[in-house]
Amino acid sequence: MIDATMTRRMEEATRLTRAGKLKEAMAIIQGAVPEARGGETPDEPDRGGNIFEGTCQIIDEDMTVSRPASAEPATDRTSEPSAGAASSSAFGHFRQTTTGPFPSGDIGLPAAWRDKWRQFRERAAQPEQARGATEVAGPGMFTVGCFTNHVGTRDYKLYLPSGYHGQALPLVVMLHGCTQDPDDFAAGTNMNRLAEDQLCCVLYPAQPMTANSSKCWNWFRAEDQQREGGEPAIIAGMTRQVIDTHGLDARRVYVAGLSAGAAMATTLAMTYPDLFAAVGVHSGLPHGVAQSLPDALGAMQGGTGPLGGSVARESGWASEVPAIIFHGDRDTTVHPGNADRVAAQYAASRHAGETASHSKGNARVTVEQGQVANGHAYTRTTHHDAKGEPRLEQWRVQGAGHAWSGGSAHGSYADPKGPDAAKEMLRFFYRHRQDERGGS
Repeated sequence: MIDATMTRRMEEATRLTRAGKLKEAMAIIQGAVPEARGGETPDEPDRGGNIFEGTCQIIDEDMTVSRPASAEPATDRTSEPSAGAASSSAFGHFRQTTTGPFPSGDIGLPAAWRDKWRQFRERAAQPEQARGATEVAGPGMFTVGCFTNHVGTRDYKLYLPSGYHGQALPLVVMLHGCTQDPDDFAAGTNMNRLAEDQLCCVLYPAQPMTANSSKCWNWFRAEDQQREGGEPAIIAGMTRQVIDTHGLDARRVYVAGLSAGAAMATTLAMTYPDLFAAVGVHSGLPHGVAQSLPDALGAMQGGTGPLGGSVARESGWASEVPAIIFHGDRDTTVHPGNADRVAAQYAASRHAGETASHSKGNARVTVEQGQVANGHAYTRTTHHDAKGEPRLEQWRVQGAGHAWSGGSAHGSYADPKGPDAAKEMLRFFYRHRQDERGGS
């Protein structure tokens, strides 16, 4: 008899197989280990024994983080991988891909389990977004959608918390890093769980490999750095459509990203200040510092000058959008100095010298140092406006690499030891809305 326990085991085995953990999946199916959840199974994949069709990815990583994400444009790589082959890049990535994501054959299962396993294998073999494409949007669901405008088309996933019943909730737009996708980014940042607690909707635009072979947002191209053009126009149009469709609060719309996604997030703050009430930039780069591949590499490695390039060219970029910035001080993918260069493009930072020389009302700059229990230390610098409200927060996480601070090991490119960037970003976001800037 196929009971609920068997069903749960099959569901877990399917999840582990999709993650490339074939050994653990087989152990669960054969009853060799208890059921597991999240990332509680061993991370070491099977390196011997039976050979299955599958997909795996091995990436050089900082010992304190999980798979450091890269802001690098795909074409920066010294060579690109082909199906079934391995290749390396200037950043030490190694990728091996075989023909399919799931084990094939009967794999020695007892007869009572065999048909059930086949059913789960066939169902799970469909692409994640394709499986969700027929879902009806509703409360407490992670739904799939697609947006098209005159510039192009992008898929997305939208999280609607269970507390959503048509009311005008805030919207947070989350831009994943290179090699990631919406599901992975949601898992690594824990943003959906926080959305349940703090009642907001979360939009995850998806960058396809057809636009960038490493699924990076093309932050380094001039055509993707402008209003009503390129990827910013697609993301902004998608955001507006989601707001209109679900009746969300257009005054409380926020954008955040990691690495290449963070670079695109700050580009959106520069080009669509009328849409986004605040921005979160994690391990990102300034807007407009790269318009070619050499520029991109130079900016990632640290660049020169206060904004990572020609001061004359970039000094005109500034935004009144409130910003919260996170960066690890051991980031070897995007130089930590980029955090200061990002901050320099926001008005609150530019007013810092004036604030320090003569206080205006409650305007001030404060510096706080802290320590996460059993985790990283950090320094938080906050720029307050004349009303005493924080307009810019800059978090420097000591000992952290290129990964989402305080994230979950259930997703890639996350460092659980850091202060919780997603939680801190939501706190910061909720203090700002468009009407506070006079609709600008």
